Amino acid sequence: MLLDKLEAIYNRFKEVSQLITDPGIIADMKRYIQLNKEYKDLEEIVEAYMEYKNVVENIQSSKDILANEKDEEFREMAKQELEELTEREDELEEKIKILLVPSDPQDGKNAIVEIRGGTGGDEAAIFAGDLFRMYIKYCEKKGWKTEIVDTNEGTSGGFKEIVFNVSGNKVYGTLKYESGVHRVQRVPQTETQGRVHTSAATVAVLPEADEFDIDLKASDIRKDTYCSSGPGGQSVNTTYSAVRLTHIPSGLVVTCQDQKSQIKNLEKAMTVLRTRLFDMEYKKYLDDIASKRKTMVSTGDRSAKIRTYNYPQGRVTDHRIGLTLYNLSAIIDGEIEDIIDALKVAENAEKLKEGVA
Repeated sequence: MLLDKLEAIYNRFKEVSQLITDPGIIADMKRYIQLNKEYKDLEEIVEAYMEYKNVVENIQSSKDILANEKDEEFREMAKQELEELTEREDELEEKIKILLVPSDPQDGKNAIVEIRGGTGGDEAAIFAGDLFRMYIKYCEKKGWKTEIVDTNEGTSGGFKEIVFNVSGNKVYGTLKYESGVHRVQRVPQTETQGRVHTSAATVAVLPEADEFDIDLKASDIRKDTYCSSGPGGQSVNTTYSAVRLTHIPSGLVVTCQDQKSQIKNLEKAMTVLRTRLFDMEYKKYLDDIASKRKTMVSTGDRSAKIRTYNYPQGRVTDHRIGLTLYNLSAIIDGEIEDIIDALKVAENAEKLKEGVA
């Protein structure tokens, strides 16, 4: 029974609430962080449970009135209330079913977003810049903090590559749907004949790894410093503030030159390196999900074409769920909530149907 299952979750929530105030737990930072995450994950379910329990009790009260009350006015009020409560009960049951579906354990994390211009030369770099601005505006609307890690600007504007991190509430769980190849169809700024071209950019959204996820040994990392440079190779500053980290066992290379301080660039580069190493392991988990799912919503295949932005027709199509919207200008201006919501609904429906995490 649903109430029994929710009661067990509520008991665990109370237990965790006690544990996170225990001095012994607080002293063990890894355990403390894990319990805090569990507390936040359970909190939303417990809130829904409390309302659901209240609704169920009120439904029973209304039924008792209808069974025993002789006063017609009271009976009519109870009947009306019963209809409203029954409707709310159905809504809450649907909400709770989705909340009870196991979520990706990384959903609550911050994210590192990497955008790279793909096929299409200068126009691909310009489009990568458009996508970057779209995400920055979306993050501003969500109240999330963004911070650029590294950039490689295109010759005609935009970016050959840009890496930035996003921090806030359930960032990765929301932005993960953006991973994949984004395609644009429009007349490029560099086109003189007025012909429509197709270009592409790749977006990778990675859950930001913390120091407890990956154990990095200093002996495995080679650190190089160099002068930050801007477009055209001009020196941004004359100090060796830019940082390049090479993880010797994996061959992974991470650079960061956005900050004027070498220490800050090193901190950012370490975060990205830790995240990319964590992502190698995490991708195995995503590939396992991909093998069970029919749609490619939030799976590990980042080479898949997920969305097309068609400027002549003013439309955006998400190919994973066959969603087409005719408000391209608003979407490119950061209004992507409707697309992400539709992808979440599609994924939840699939989770419920397939019974997979």
